[in-house]
Amino acid sequence: MLLIYTHKITNRFTYTMNQVLGRILGLELGFTTKVEDFIKHNGPKITYTKQPLQNEFFIRANDLLFEQGINDIEVRVKQWQDVPCFFETDERSSIPFDIFSASFYLLSRYEEYLPHVRDSLGRFPPETSLAFQHKFLELPVVDLWALQFLNVLLERFPELEVKKRNYVFTPIINVTTSHIFAMRGLGRTLGGLFKDLSGFRFARVLKRISVWINPKKDPYDNFSKLLEIHKNYSFKSMFFFQFAAYSEHDKNISIHRTGFRYLIKSVADYSIVSLSASMAAGDNLNALKEEKRRLSQLINRPIKYSRMRYNRVMVPQTYRNLVAAEFTDDFSMGYTHHLGFRAGTCATFYFYDINLEVQQPIKVHPFAVCDYALKRYKKQSAALEAMDKLYHQVKLVRGNFNLVFSNELFGEKQQIHWINLYKAVLKRYYV
Repeated sequence: MLLIYTHKITNRFTYTMNQVLGRILGLELGFTTKVEDFIKHNGPKITYTKQPLQNEFFIRANDLLFEQGINDIEVRVKQWQDVPCFFETDERSSIPFDIFSASFYLLSRYEEYLPHVRDSLGRFPPETSLAFQHKFLELPVVDLWALQFLNVLLERFPELEVKKRNYVFTPIINVTTSHIFAMRGLGRTLGGLFKDLSGFRFARVLKRISVWINPKKDPYDNFSKLLEIHKNYSFKSMFFFQFAAYSEHDKNISIHRTGFRYLIKSVADYSIVSLSASMAAGDNLNALKEEKRRLSQLINRPIKYSRMRYNRVMVPQTYRNLVAAEFTDDFSMGYTHHLGFRAGTCATFYFYDINLEVQQPIKVHPFAVCDYALKRYKKQSAALEAMDKLYHQVKLVRGNFNLVFSNELFGEKQQIHWINLYKAVLKRYYV
């Protein structure tokens, strides 16, 4: 057991130690505020406080894990073994920065509590994040810090027992629009037709007509093809379906359509099916609960996983609502149009609510890739090259490589053939 001495045990302290040293590094931990217990301990031990006791393994603590609420914090980014870091320590410290305060800052999304200008959808803009501004968004720095810290620990305590993590690859299919032409109803179909005609989009008009004749020709209806692709792999694929009332931002098929309901049930026979919450449900707890209830009733099994529309995570309220709606896991932590690690990690972690100073009972599964961030690339090889950089970092730290693909992009004709890209992704990263 690794014993950690500190002057004060807080919720932030235990949360961070359990995540970085426990879940990421697989160490058995103990905490104490008593000097005599620390001195008597014969096994590996470190002090995390302001002053070292003697000549032990010491990390000089920043104030962050012992404070409450949000404060204006000055962050200066340095380098530690070629990895960006912050919250610098002094020469007495065994490593040159406070790894635990820095990890908490990123994992808790501390900067998202600070004043900022939201984008048009009310989201935290990635361009204002510390990681983007200092060019480490594409690095899982929390996991890299932990790995480098472990190496330093093992030099001092070679007897330390470590339970290694396993690399996990999870492709996610997000379905907010299951069909673009089929099952739309007369009013929406005629409205779309007149809009296409007025815009002289005659190719789209012909496609509409062909789908009227044969609904299976709908460009977005790739579900059978995806399920067939998944048969080549042993992972349990994940589909997140929007199951909501029509609104400005939520324009999927009516939840009462027999064909749409049959589709969801048929996919649920082979894959994990859960809820892609609507934009309306992101701000309305009752709507979120109702969408969850209806989808659960349809597939006749509990709905525990969530994704938010447009990856619109508003900390801390989004996670409070998800907890209140009895979700256990969320897969929305990432940026739609930027590759990388929004929370600085590729490890699953519990959400810490800074306003309440508690760890909320919901697991956050950060994703590194959303397919919309790949639209900037003109060739499949360029997109794969960009993902390769993330993959190698995640594989190095034995983390979770979560990728989000949107059903509607599979049906779009662009310079990249999205289905072929998806096949290449599975073959390349499922190892």
